[in-house]
Amino acid sequence: MSEDASSYPPIDPTNFDLIVLGTGLPESVIAAAASANGKTVLHLDPNPFYGSNYTSLSLQDLSSFLISHSAPPPSPPSAPSDGHDFTPAALAARPLFSHVEISSFAPDVLGEEHSRKFNVDLCGPRVLFCADKSIDLILKSGTSQYVEFKGVDASFVYNENGKLTSVPDSRAAIFKDKSLGLTEKNQLMRFFKLVQQHLEDDGEEEGGENESRNSRISEQDLESPFVEFLNKMRLPPKIKSIILYAIAMADCDQDNVEVCEDVLKTKDGIDRLALYNSSVGRFPNALGAFLYPLYGHGELPQAFCRRAAVKGCIHVLRMPVIAVLMDKSTGHYKGVRLSSGQDLFSHQLILDPSFMVQLPLASSPPGLGSIKRRVARGICITKRSLRSETSNFLVVYPPRSLFPEQVTSIRALQIGSDLAVCPLGMFVIYFSTLCHDANQGEKLLNAAMDSLLTVPESAHPESSTTVHSENSAEEKPTVLWKALYIQELTMDHFESISSTPMPDGNLNYNNILHATLKLFQKMYPLEEVFPETASPENPEDDNEFSLES
Repeated sequence: MSEDASSYPPIDPTNFDLIVLGTGLPESVIAAAASANGKTVLHLDPNPFYGSNYTSLSLQDLSSFLISHSAPPPSPPSAPSDGHDFTPAALAARPLFSHVEISSFAPDVLGEEHSRKFNVDLCGPRVLFCADKSIDLILKSGTSQYVEFKGVDASFVYNENGKLTSVPDSRAAIFKDKSLGLTEKNQLMRFFKLVQQHLEDDGEEEGGENESRNSRISEQDLESPFVEFLNKMRLPPKIKSIILYAIAMADCDQDNVEVCEDVLKTKDGIDRLALYNSSVGRFPNALGAFLYPLYGHGELPQAFCRRAAVKGCIHVLRMPVIAVLMDKSTGHYKGVRLSSGQDLFSHQLILDPSFMVQLPLASSPPGLGSIKRRVARGICITKRSLRSETSNFLVVYPPRSLFPEQVTSIRALQIGSDLAVCPLGMFVIYFSTLCHDANQGEKLLNAAMDSLLTVPESAHPESSTTVHSENSAEEKPTVLWKALYIQELTMDHFESISSTPMPDGNLNYNNILHATLKLFQKMYPLEEVFPETASPENPEDDNEFSLES
């Protein structure tokens, strides 16, 4: 906090339908949806900025945030009960980041002045599919007037030879792709034609049932692993890899059943292909499948906060909550106590997952949520693009493309200054992969970075992973600044106290928003999420989508 919370004037009123702690994307969506349904909402955040775990920050602020959120904080002091009919349960911060490594190799280039010109995503790499449910939600909620997007130029797959292969996103792209042979092009075209016919027939409820039966994929195939269906279609390994990991975005090695913890079924794979296909060309100014928000992904929670404010939500930054008030007789939630000492009351409470309630031993404390996996994230700053002709693009490293023991795919996203995330002439490159522990995650990301970048030895002198690349003789962009960190994946729920999800390991927000909207519907089962009403202050803008050329 930049100033003493006790100096803040008291918040009025003191009773609300909903109090939300944290301004991450899930919390902001719930606050906006509740406000749109006429609920009284108080939205608090101890940080001096919006976004929480979904924010975009300068290099200096990002470093400070990661370091401060990676160590267990001191135990909060027990709050006195003051003789009321409620008991204060201390609210403690939960460290959800670990193994934070930050290295600056060019402090003369990235001084404080330049550092402030960055808007770096904490939860990158992230993109939105043009046909995403998140885009539909942005349009329906009216938040599209508060955020602008630009199309991501291209998408590539890294292969075992150290080459980047373009991901074809249309029939025209397949025929133009010089890396594909004529046989491969024909196989890929036949496969996409079968998928398209299946989707068209699947959408027909009645009529032509006997004719369409032959063009539909069988139920047995739909329930089988997607990789088996691709093998059945006799697709070569190169094409199969592109479909599985760069279009269907599978996380684990689908060919290795023993290590694959998330086998992709054919029906789910087909749905992901449909999402990719419908995303290509949805917007005239975005020729590819992906979008990226100008000024970074931290703009998304801010947009929903602005929408909530229009509907009457009260926002207060730099205001920590030190305790949750629990009814003495029933043990149910009643309200919160601010660090200023003021008590506020509400029917329900939403918590950023960075916080946990320290309930008395007699109560049933909420667990930390099952930590199934972790996400290893990395950020690199360079002064030269990985590809001279392209600024903004995605790179997917399929399993085993870097070294034989690589069992998960790795994703990298380069963003340039035209998206207002860094100074002119610089580039931000995000990396991420799922992992079980820090050693595995760091090994994977360091290998991915080494394959395309020149990283000074001091960054990871103990790394022994060797990546053979045909491009190794070529000069690679040199890393000026680098961050590596491990993020936990958790989600809690406790009666009228709920906890939102942390950023997951996916490229888009579909799973996060699905969990968020499901939580909202549990809280308010009779309410519609964002009733379709025109914005009173600017009704004509509600259904517009702002996309940079």
